[in-house]
Amino acid sequence: MAVRLGDTAPDFTAETTEGTINFHEWLGDSWGVLFSHPKDFTPVCTTELGYMAKIKPEFDKRNVKIIGLSVDALDRHEQWAADIEETQGHAPNYPIIGDTDFEVSKLYEMLPASTSGDPLQRTPADNQTVRNVFVVGPDKKLKLILVYPMTTGRNFNEVLRVIDSLQLTASHRVATPANWRPGEDVIIVSAVTDDEAKDLFPNGWDAPKPYLRITKQPSA
Repeated sequence: MAVRLGDTAPDFTAETTEGTINFHEWLGDSWGVLFSHPKDFTPVCTTELGYMAKIKPEFDKRNVKIIGLSVDALDRHEQWAADIEETQGHAPNYPIIGDTDFEVSKLYEMLPASTSGDPLQRTPADNQTVRNVFVVGPDKKLKLILVYPMTTGRNFNEVLRVIDSLQLTASHRVATPANWRPGEDVIIVSAVTDDEAKDLFPNGWDAPKPYLRITKQPSA
């Protein structure tokens, strides 16, 4: 079965650099970002892990927990962390899963169910599909899935932007337009009638088309 938006994020128990976790229990009432890596000591991933450590306070402010995953053992994660700090200026300050049995990668359909063997014998190219970002809501549902090639570093500022949109639209009956940033105008969702909108958005809206009703961003 494919892992799709709106599905319950598969739960798992795994060993991480911060001890054993049960994913759903670890998330608690927080949002979560699970981002995966094909192998330790890969160049693009080195920059990504360092950047995530640098901007972790931005995720903290949004009640979002971060967890990484790499198809390598925990002792290699620890060695890699030293390289990340040396080259990027920030060591990982969030748990990283040691997915040596490929169980989490397979559970989230990043690797085929038949994958097995010694992870040290696998190259980054063997695991190149382990390059996903999953955003999970407090309800444990998958809210965003991004898949990147190995040659393109991930844009975690975009992940923060999407989380801002997800958190806003979870609380208000609005959607966010292309390239939206917090504080900019939003769109009243189609399911809201004009009569309902008068109560929900007392300051009114602009409607260049009947189906396109633009209003100020609601306050939190």
